[in-house]
Amino acid sequence: MLANYHTHTVRCQHARGEDREYVEHAIAHGMKVLGFSDHCPWIFDDGYVSGTRMSPTQLDDYFKSLTALKEEYASDIRIYIGFESEYIPELMEAQDRLFADYPVDYMILGEHFTEREPYSPYTGFETTDESALKKYIDLIIEGMESGRYKYVAHPDLLNFVGSSEVYKEHYGRLCRYLKSKNIPVEINLLGVRDGRHYTSEKFLKIAQKTGCSAIIGCDAHFPEALSHTVPMEKCVQLAQRFGLELVDYIPGLE
Repeated sequence: MLANYHTHTVRCQHARGEDREYVEHAIAHGMKVLGFSDHCPWIFDDGYVSGTRMSPTQLDDYFKSLTALKEEYASDIRIYIGFESEYIPELMEAQDRLFADYPVDYMILGEHFTEREPYSPYTGFETTDESALKKYIDLIIEGMESGRYKYVAHPDLLNFVGSSEVYKEHYGRLCRYLKSKNIPVEINLLGVRDGRHYTSEKFLKIAQKTGCSAIIGCDAHFPEALSHTVPMEKCVQLAQRFGLELVDYIPGLE
């Protein structure tokens, strides 16, 4: 892997390691580009505090720390600072105001919830509800159409275990959209390494049939995830098995 754009930090409350350790492990693996995309903070007007993402009060520290590392390691690796974010339409204006004074390089779309927390179940829970799958795909497409995001993290995160024809219909719709926009599907290293339901072979079969390209996202929640070659090789083998051309860099963030 020459680049990874899916990297978290301890601020999200379910990762470990210092920011510097992530950078040094990426360099040790030979990466040329490292993008930090920690779980974005939200402004909740009712005072709700999420337990799975950084808080707005941590933004200053996030950018200060990563900007310093960007400068310190400039001769070794290119660092970008961004976020992984859901697309929740009614919260986007508040998010824009929150980020207005920060130099956000990019964002990736990770639709862990289809409504604002805590009113939506995690999309990784098993469901046979076609309406939940349809809403998930609709929100992803709407979000990508907004131009806010570079690609979709773990696109098959919604764990639909109902009719295979329904699965193919809606995930096929997503793959056709991504293909039409020349957006690669993410092969999620964390999911492959840990044997999670994503990235699934049944999803990659649809991506193959549609002619999609692919990009590997480490989804790193600890520094060593950026330097372990065995799970990276498994992701490469998946791309090869399903005939998906691997993209190293996101256009505009080489």
